[in-house]
Amino acid sequence: MRSRRSCLAVPGSNPRFLEKAQTLPADEVFLDLEDSVAPLAKEEARKNIVAALREGDWGGKVRVVRVNDLTTQWTYRDVIEVVEGAGEFLDCVMLPKVQDPTQVVWLDTLLTQIERTMGFEVGRIGIEAQIENARGLVNADAIAGSSPRLETLVFGPADFMASINMRTLVVGEQPPGYTEGDAYHYILMRLLMAARMHDLQVIDGPYLQIKDVEGYRRVARRAAALGFDGKWVLHPLQVEAANEVFSPAQEDYDHAELILEAYEYYTTVERRGAVMLGDEMIDEASRKMALVVAAKGRAVGLRRTTTFTPNT
Repeated sequence: MRSRRSCLAVPGSNPRFLEKAQTLPADEVFLDLEDSVAPLAKEEARKNIVAALREGDWGGKVRVVRVNDLTTQWTYRDVIEVVEGAGEFLDCVMLPKVQDPTQVVWLDTLLTQIERTMGFEVGRIGIEAQIENARGLVNADAIAGSSPRLETLVFGPADFMASINMRTLVVGEQPPGYTEGDAYHYILMRLLMAARMHDLQVIDGPYLQIKDVEGYRRVARRAAALGFDGKWVLHPLQVEAANEVFSPAQEDYDHAELILEAYEYYTTVERRGAVMLGDEMIDEASRKMALVVAAKGRAVGLRRTTTFTPNT
């Protein structure tokens, strides 16, 4: 599973931004051909992205290209030109405004045709599906199960808010007048359930107040607390915040590894299924919960600072 704590959006029409993105500590960089690129600049942006993928040093980042959505005339050329030009340097293609599973199947089929034509490994390039309207959310379960290439569901809040007539102009914040609870809770949980049902990752969308880093942290913590794997970043200031929020704390990581080691010891050496670790009872359910935290910590390079000693 790839680490996607911070997913940096970079317009394909800006070579300077494409170069700068290579130096930032984002887990994923997606090179954009959609909303951040003007219609007359899309053809040139494809060429910029192919060159950046082929010639750039991405330092282990997840490399993604967001193509245009299937209601436009640009999508098929986006996929063909980018994948034929730099498919061996590409990890995933992000399809925006996904409304039903047939759209993901279309992209899967086209990727397979290109891979076979170019001699690439068939199936290696993954898909990220962005959910941005009511229809897409209602069909989230079917979308999540539509292709073995699918790696991630991504929430697109701005278009989604417009699609349901939400009365706000501030992306990522609660709509004025909504004073009880969280207006986005159902949406986030719905995407989370669909993603986890098919063992996918799930990513929260952008926070457009790019200089309000504390506001970004606050909104990111909401998604992280639910179990999201990461969040979009639009500015270098947000990258560090995302990496911090979506990483386990060192104390939690150490605790998770202790649970795993202790449970392994007691169930295999002493053959007990429920035991005490200090003042805490641990069992099979504890092991499953610890695996989640430990996997996230390992993925981002955390190292243990404690060791397990059996009770004597």
